[in-house]
Amino acid sequence: MTEQQRPGGGEAQDGGTGEPAFRPRKNGQEQSVSEELSAWMRTGWADTEKRDVRPIEQARHTAHRRSGLSARFPGERLVVPAGGLKTRSNDTEYPFRAATDYVYLSGDRSDDGCLVFEPHEGGGHEVTAYLRPRSNRENGEFWLDGHGELWSGRRSSLAESSALLGLAVHDVRELPALLEKAAGGVATRIVRGHDGALDRIVDGLRGGATEESAARDEELAVALHDMRLVKDEWEVEQLQKAVDATVRGFNDVVAVLPQAKATSERYIEGTFFLRARVEGNDVGYGTIAASGPNATTLHWVRNDGPVREGDLLLLDAGVETTELYTADVTRTLPVSGTFTELQRRVYDLVYAAQEASIAAVAPGRPFRDFHRVAQRVLAEGLVEWGLLEGPVDRVVELGLQRRYTLHGTGHMLGLDVHDCARARTEEHLYGELRPGMVLTVEPGLYFQPDDLTVPEELRGIGVRIEDDVLVTEDGNRVMSAGLPRASADVEAWLAERMPKA
Repeated sequence: MTEQQRPGGGEAQDGGTGEPAFRPRKNGQEQSVSEELSAWMRTGWADTEKRDVRPIEQARHTAHRRSGLSARFPGERLVVPAGGLKTRSNDTEYPFRAATDYVYLSGDRSDDGCLVFEPHEGGGHEVTAYLRPRSNRENGEFWLDGHGELWSGRRSSLAESSALLGLAVHDVRELPALLEKAAGGVATRIVRGHDGALDRIVDGLRGGATEESAARDEELAVALHDMRLVKDEWEVEQLQKAVDATVRGFNDVVAVLPQAKATSERYIEGTFFLRARVEGNDVGYGTIAASGPNATTLHWVRNDGPVREGDLLLLDAGVETTELYTADVTRTLPVSGTFTELQRRVYDLVYAAQEASIAAVAPGRPFRDFHRVAQRVLAEGLVEWGLLEGPVDRVVELGLQRRYTLHGTGHMLGLDVHDCARARTEEHLYGELRPGMVLTVEPGLYFQPDDLTVPEELRGIGVRIEDDVLVTEDGNRVMSAGLPRASADVEAWLAERMPKA
């Protein structure tokens, strides 16, 4: 990785001229810039403006979403930031991922952007995207600024972005002054937590941070999560694209199980990550590649354990598309290719719970029904095995089965892996399923290595089966049906895909 400019180097101005100044790193090998080089860098550049830009494919959907949000907050200014780069260590940053609500309303994925809904007197809003423009070639910003285009790559011009997004687009550097100038008499809400500078500006416009203003901002965030509960047809297509790529990623993993046995869980993680980067933006969340007793840790993301013959491998992973929609799928695989009798017994109980749970996903059914159904099937099996004392009704009422299952049976899925988390409980947790909702169904059983309440032979076994399910007009569709689920089908899949010894 090359080393020259300090990040944000162009922020320093040279002698009051308004032009960026060269700011070398303390131990950078070049400590000055000659006037001749500075002058030469201003010349000889071709015009690269794109003049045949077409709108992004989701533009009509984002326009509809903005109209819906506008109708919920008449007469109020709404500020929806994208967020900015975050430092990983010293002078390196994490890969940027724009804030979900910003992406949902704009389709844009660039850092430091912001949407502003400015209310009209007669109703409705004028919506403007504020973005970073192309780096200035005349004043040297493109190479003197640590985040200039020579260092970070070409950005769309403001005109290009306007054509892409179907929005008015202005320079984001103008936004603070515009907000302060336009503040009078208009209530302002902001989606907080993504841009600290804008949070402080909006607080200043409102006379400081108060409990009342925080509550009003939370209402904006909740409204956006409510809107995202039901996916439009374009979003469903994106989620199916994410799921299909994820299925291919699981097939990739099965094909390299011998190499994983020779190395570690990280070989599995890396194999899946390759598929995610080739077909999408990234993984949608930290991959869980948990072999043997690590499978009993629900969010095992260290992925540094051995992959041993005779163990089960629990792989929980999802590809995030370039438009930032993610899949979330789990399969539990016998590393040897065949379940032992005990492993199959645990697996088949989880599979039975999932089958019953998926059948409970339908429009008009309470959101919690598919969880209750899965929990009862698991409880019945645990009582039958003698791990819990019945009757089953008592076990379920007291939640005793949760010692071995712990988590909920599913969650909403979309731009976030745990989507719509701030939606109103009456719309989500206590609401009814509606066509267009997409959720996971993922029962599991986990017998901890040190759990003395279970027989020794069960300790260290963890099984989860997770699929992504679309609620349809007349029931549901398992979007991840491309991967086998039943134990015999899993074994047949492994026999077909795993390299022969």
